[in-house]
Amino acid sequence: MDTQKEALQRIITTLANKNDEIQNFIDTLSHVLKGVQVNSTKVLSDLDEEFDSLYSVLEEMKESMTNGIKQEQAHKTQELQNQLSQCTNALESSEELLEFASRSMDIKEPEEFTKVPKFFNRRVTMAAAFRLSLKPKLSDNMTHLMVDFSQERQMLQSLKFLPVPKAPEIDPADCLVADNCVTVAWRMPEEDNKIDHYVLEYRKTNYDGLPRVKDERCWETVDNIKGTEYMLSGLKFDSKFMNFRVRACNKAVAGEYSDPITLETKALTFGLDNTSSHLNLKVEDSYVEWDPMGGKSQESKVKGKENKGRSATPSPKRTSVTSRPSVGRGSRDRFTGESYTVLGDTAIESGQHYWEVKAQKDCKSYSVGVSYRTIGKFDQLGKTNTSWCLHVNNWLQATFAAKHNNKAKALEVAVPDRLGVYCDFDGGHLSFYNADTKQLLYSFKTKFTQPVVPGFMVWCGGITICTGLQVPSAVRTLQKTENGMSGSSSSLTSVAQ
Repeated sequence: MDTQKEALQRIITTLANKNDEIQNFIDTLSHVLKGVQVNSTKVLSDLDEEFDSLYSVLEEMKESMTNGIKQEQAHKTQELQNQLSQCTNALESSEELLEFASRSMDIKEPEEFTKVPKFFNRRVTMAAAFRLSLKPKLSDNMTHLMVDFSQERQMLQSLKFLPVPKAPEIDPADCLVADNCVTVAWRMPEEDNKIDHYVLEYRKTNYDGLPRVKDERCWETVDNIKGTEYMLSGLKFDSKFMNFRVRACNKAVAGEYSDPITLETKALTFGLDNTSSHLNLKVEDSYVEWDPMGGKSQESKVKGKENKGRSATPSPKRTSVTSRPSVGRGSRDRFTGESYTVLGDTAIESGQHYWEVKAQKDCKSYSVGVSYRTIGKFDQLGKTNTSWCLHVNNWLQATFAAKHNNKAKALEVAVPDRLGVYCDFDGGHLSFYNADTKQLLYSFKTKFTQPVVPGFMVWCGGITICTGLQVPSAVRTLQKTENGMSGSSSSLTSVAQ
């Protein structure tokens, strides 16, 4: 009976998964169908715009050429009319002279007639008719302004839709995910020397396989990529996967997108458990800040006379409560007393994980590490056998030490601006690094018997936690070669009590 139920359950699961795939495909088809309508409207609009632009160019050219013909006509008309006016005036002057000469022939008196040739000769010599060129200055030929658009007509008649670049191909084997960077590489199915650039789109998702139409995240775009490879850097892997697709573009048109691929970008992402936070800590997203006035009235009600006269600063002489049995922490069970601590909200049960912490420059004291959830609400990080940490103290006498089980190992290195924390749960390693240089600062070697959670202590100042980070390649390399180069938890010296 149980076997039959299990078989039926497998069938139900298979059918449910198939139904989910079909529904996703239906959503995709509906999305594509809507896209056909939208894109058809767009290309029609673009076509109208291109032809309107072409009409506009032709109209401008026609107007310019028409103006050229009219200007040539006006120029020739003016020149010829000037010449015609000059000739008309010369002709009138010549006719007057001819009439004068005819009248002179009727003079009877010899003495008067002898004066005529001399006067007439001077008038003829000065006559405009003898200084005129009797050839038109300009011809009536306008053939130099004729046009022949036969070639252009052929070109216009050969207009057609541009060849669309083919969709590129992305091979997941050629892509690389490392150090919170993703390198995506692609190739064209055939050579295309018309391609001007590529457009890469990506988005984060928690679903493996093909992108989902109803995915809550929009595609982000990287445009104008000249090569066939691109690296996205400085990413925060707060989702398990990323979808990628790419398309080629020539000067006028973009091709279809490549088949999308999904790459795994999983990394530890955790928040801060505000329900565990000490009342004197102000927790906002990934930032923790000391707040001396936080929960003052609430604490006074709980502590009563016990806390009367006690200083707000942590006392190094106070004995930590390690002998009492540890109890599981409930959702309302906050850290209290001098344990100014807050835990992460995600337990680490296996695998290798990495996160970073940056402290304010004026932060007087803070600790960074991991602990079991069973750590007591009065316990301080590193003072129990259920917690491991690096402790930075800038109050009075500066110290930098690794702490576990109420023992400390002083570190003779400068405190970095950012601390990197590497936790290999299965291998039993907890290592701390200079996050900028990847210098190994200290490594605990232990065997975790329970899930651990990130832990943070802050006093007088604040720290910022950065999660969603992959284990850096440099850290992986150092971990392989470490093998006893750093001290173990058993070598820690006792802390003065």
